[in-house]
Amino acid sequence: MERTFIAIKPDGVQRGLVGEVIRRFESKGFTLIGLKLMNVSRELAEQHYGVHKERPFFPGLVSFITSGPVVAMVWEGDGVIATSRKMIGATNPLNAELGTIRGDFGVSVGRNLIHGSDAPETAQSEISLWFKEEELMDWKPTITPWLYE
Repeated sequence: MERTFIAIKPDGVQRGLVGEVIRRFESKGFTLIGLKLMNVSRELAEQHYGVHKERPFFPGLVSFITSGPVVAMVWEGDGVIATSRKMIGATNPLNAELGTIRGDFGVSVGRNLIHGSDAPETAQSEISLWFKEEELMDWKPTITPWLYE
């Protein structure tokens, strides 16, 4: 089964959208295998956004993700990376389709509620950055046979 990293950013937590985001992933049939509410350290933020280090918006990314609690999650399922990206919607909520998380709840690109890994390599890297192996659950919901052949 494929795994992905999803984070509900401080704006999503502050706006009370944690339950809605989790509901959408559970309703899709994905399995939550890691979850924690946390304050993000500057070091973790800089590592997470390291690919953008030379970009002018990097300090703002770091400042925002460390500004309040974040819900970090690992989800598992067939095609979870590509499907979660579709569920999340375009980076700029003004361009995100209605029915996506950003399309339904987002207001501006700097406050776009949620992060999701964009590729298997990224997911693996982000999961290991945010979670220790022992923090991830290895379990199969009883509904699994009703979802997968």
